[in-house]
Amino acid sequence: MAKAVAEIGVFGGSGFYSFLEKVEEISVETPFGKPSDSVTVGEVAGRKVAFLPRHGRNHQYPPHAINYRANLYAMKELGVQRIFGPCAAGSLQTQVKPGDFVVCDQLVDRTTGRKDTFYDGPETTHISFAEPYCPYLRKIVIETAQELAISVHERGTVVVIQGPRFSTKAESKWFSSRGWEVINMTGYPEATLARELEICYVNISLITDYDVGLEGHPEIKPVTHEEVIRVFNENNEKLRKLLFQAIPKVSGERTCICATALEGARF
Repeated sequence: MAKAVAEIGVFGGSGFYSFLEKVEEISVETPFGKPSDSVTVGEVAGRKVAFLPRHGRNHQYPPHAINYRANLYAMKELGVQRIFGPCAAGSLQTQVKPGDFVVCDQLVDRTTGRKDTFYDGPETTHISFAEPYCPYLRKIVIETAQELAISVHERGTVVVIQGPRFSTKAESKWFSSRGWEVINMTGYPEATLARELEICYVNISLITDYDVGLEGHPEIKPVTHEEVIRVFNENNEKLRKLLFQAIPKVSGERTCICATALEGARF
């Protein structure tokens, strides 16, 4: 099968790909194994968009078992240069409420054992990751959310845990005490692998719950999977509107840090 060309990619859960127009499903082979699923390619306002459910369409891959390298490489193979990465996430701060969107600007990795680089040698490659998310895409997402009257936080730090279990109260209180706003299980290594491929990447955290370390407030209950799914489904329509309005704003020229990430990175 000939490869479809797409300029923009979206990682996410079920709900988005069903809205794409002129859909084509593409199976992509990669040197790193199979992606989580076939890639659905369609159009948004005349722009070719590739969608890949990071957990698989039946949510069969838990966070620690996702083949992140294959997923990112598949996007690169299809010509994708910019990726929107919406994800369900928990709140670590009372001012970040369920239903809010957080466009994170920083990341803390607390995962273990994940394949998180394409460069295992013999050529040593050290990319800069001081600013893990594309500033250009972040600006577009923030402005679009404000236009749509979506409650959005313009910055935040996401701490990525291994999963599939949720945090203990002690862990959650520790993360909260550090001032971090968001907790998630899939944000790493998705972002760093995109940077290694010189793909722009933006995180959109859809807050579904308060994490367990914030118990003690009358309105806050411990996180459950059912509650996460309920709020995430409520946010799907807001996310769809945001993506459909943001994608047409993306220009062809790339002058951000992502586009030249490999310059000076090799020895």
